[in-house]
Amino acid sequence: MSIVGKGKRAIQGAAQSVMKKAVELAPDSLLPGGRPDPLIRRQHGQIGRPVSRVDGPLKVRGAAPFAAEVALEGMVYAALAHSTIAKGRILTIDAGRAEAAPGVVLVMTHRNAPRLAPPPRFLSAAKAAAGDDVPVMQDDRVRWNGEPVALVLAETQEQADHARSLIRITYAEEPAATSLATAGAHEVGTFMGEPLSAKIGDAEAAFAAAPHKVDAVYRTPPHNHNALEPHAATLVWRDGALFVHDATQAVAHTAWSLARIFGLEEDQVHVSSPYVGGGFGGKTLWQHQILAAAAARLADRPVRIALSREGVYRVVGGRSPTEQRVALGADADGRLTAIIHRGVTPKTPHSAMPEPFILPTQSAYAAKTIALEVRTCDLDLVANTFMRAPGEAVGTVALECAMDELAEQLGLDPIELRLRNEPETDPVSGRPFSSRNLAVAYRLGAQRFGWDRRNPVPRSRREGEWLVGMGCATATYPYHRMPGGAARITLDAGGARIDVAAHEMGMGTATAQAQIAADRLGLPLEAVTVRYGDSSLPGVILAGGSQQTASVGLSVMMAHRELVGELLKLAGNDSPLAGLGAEEVESADAGLRKLDDPGRFESYASILGRAGRGELVVEGSAPMPLETMHWSMHSHGAMFCEARVNAVTGETRVSRFLGSFDCGRIVNPKTAASQFRGGIIMGLGLALMEETQVDGRTGRIMNRTLADYHLPVHLDVPEIDVIWTDIPDPHTPMGARGIGEIGITGTGAAVANAVYNATGRRVRDFPITLDKLL
Repeated sequence: MSIVGKGKRAIQGAAQSVMKKAVELAPDSLLPGGRPDPLIRRQHGQIGRPVSRVDGPLKVRGAAPFAAEVALEGMVYAALAHSTIAKGRILTIDAGRAEAAPGVVLVMTHRNAPRLAPPPRFLSAAKAAAGDDVPVMQDDRVRWNGEPVALVLAETQEQADHARSLIRITYAEEPAATSLATAGAHEVGTFMGEPLSAKIGDAEAAFAAAPHKVDAVYRTPPHNHNALEPHAATLVWRDGALFVHDATQAVAHTAWSLARIFGLEEDQVHVSSPYVGGGFGGKTLWQHQILAAAAARLADRPVRIALSREGVYRVVGGRSPTEQRVALGADADGRLTAIIHRGVTPKTPHSAMPEPFILPTQSAYAAKTIALEVRTCDLDLVANTFMRAPGEAVGTVALECAMDELAEQLGLDPIELRLRNEPETDPVSGRPFSSRNLAVAYRLGAQRFGWDRRNPVPRSRREGEWLVGMGCATATYPYHRMPGGAARITLDAGGARIDVAAHEMGMGTATAQAQIAADRLGLPLEAVTVRYGDSSLPGVILAGGSQQTASVGLSVMMAHRELVGELLKLAGNDSPLAGLGAEEVESADAGLRKLDDPGRFESYASILGRAGRGELVVEGSAPMPLETMHWSMHSHGAMFCEARVNAVTGETRVSRFLGSFDCGRIVNPKTAASQFRGGIIMGLGLALMEETQVDGRTGRIMNRTLADYHLPVHLDVPEIDVIWTDIPDPHTPMGARGIGEIGITGTGAAVANAVYNATGRRVRDFPITLDKLL
């Protein structure tokens, strides 16, 4: 029976099951040895409240300082000159006219740049943050079209930009590979130190024998980062130390990496980044910060560097193109007998980041045989890097479109096919799932979206000139938690401050962590402040991989455990808490009370006052993320799209979209809904318009402005509905899994499947532009 035929009774039963699990499940401890922690649970109702972002008033008043808004006395402005060839050597540089131009303070090239160590490439060390390991302005080599070859400092930005235009450079060009067609040998790629391949049984033989099969190639183009705030930094050297106001999602990593590059001790570099106007994986360490720091040292002046939108395209990497073959074999009942997901994606010689598009397929569906592989080749382009849901964003495009094609061949509802192939354990690793309620998300989403009104026959619904269709797809993104999590709590009679080197990129980090800390400490939300975005604060936490909430939250929880122990020591024998251990009490009503005897209570103010202390400061560190060794841990979602395609012009419009998510407990429904919607909007761009266009002759990115690189605007985005199961994951901090990236996954396929249902035309070469539908 299809999901449509199950009716309202099944939906109501699923909803009741959701509520039952939400009540019964409480997150386990993540302490060494797996000891239960009575304090890790929903205590005082702060977690789960739709709290407005604490930084909202500052931002709407324009009072939140971003990296390019910090003003320093004596500051000069930087402008970069970029190479115009893809590969070769610099023969001559004529900078005379630029040096003589009004307001110019310095022209820096490889001839006068300070000697610097190569940047530590991300993943090459625990705190490495650089997008590539190219020596920065250390020689006459050119490695991609757009590589910085000169930097100008001037008293104003306009003077620096003008002087840059006066520099004349000649090159000796060398043959360059700038497309998959011109790339060299292919080899199996690696991601996070692991090979991008997996094999269970003989998938090719099983596929050949399957009575029902789909075998198709899907292509996705390169994508560029387009955060609302372009990359920028304001830097100054003081007494041999470097101070950087940066737009970064990795303050501790950036400080360590810059220290390595400039031959400094780590504590000689101070990076602050209190506000970041969007990151999505691209705001780590690139050449512009390094060059600005080098120039500031040469000129002995503070420097501001703010990349233009075109400058971001030239210097900062994006998502690689992919060519993916997906072959699915199934028996007569729709049970998968073979999954083959193979293909190629380019990278650069100076980057270790191929697009790992097989990642979602590793845990998506039960199949008797599986063959997965990503092969890579090197291109002479700007380094590719992490971009929202690397691997999953484009991998789900291919996998979920292929599942739609298989469902049609079998005559099954697309949701029913997916539910029939739900795995009981991870198909590749064999580990049990920590929590997987995708079926519940599908059933709730189908009811909410009105999936039962979908006509499975393509091109069967028409409204005037518009062909209307519905499509669905599965969303998935793994749970991550970084090692190195630490937090500091400063408690006084008035409340508490949390110090942690976390990041605010618009997703509500400070708000969510204030809720978590208030819940743990038994304080009102207004009595908790969170200080973040500074490398001098505790913790080595990256805002990436949808893991910051779990990493910081657990660090706060561990600091709270330390706090309770210290408070009990200070309480002494005269306290109602005398003789109690940390396992016997909880924080509540701005104090501590015995778990099974609430009358034994003393306030924080009383404990500190009797001990003669104005405040108490403690730090706590989270244990290693051993939970991922025992469980297969993922967020999931069911994505539903209604698309309209004009039968005359081929114009495509998404008229409705719903995301139904299973991401564990939702810490803050208001900020979570915003994150889900933001990911979906980015997925709409992936589906319908985003494409970096590279001139294969020169390696130059041609559509390097927002006038030419198309992104969704208000008129492209319908009202987006989001719902979630809110079933806590018993093996994660707060019961929560990541939400920042899952919204983009599955969205592209849901749109493509809706377009097919509307038009009867399969588009496997993304984006879905009107020329492919006419």
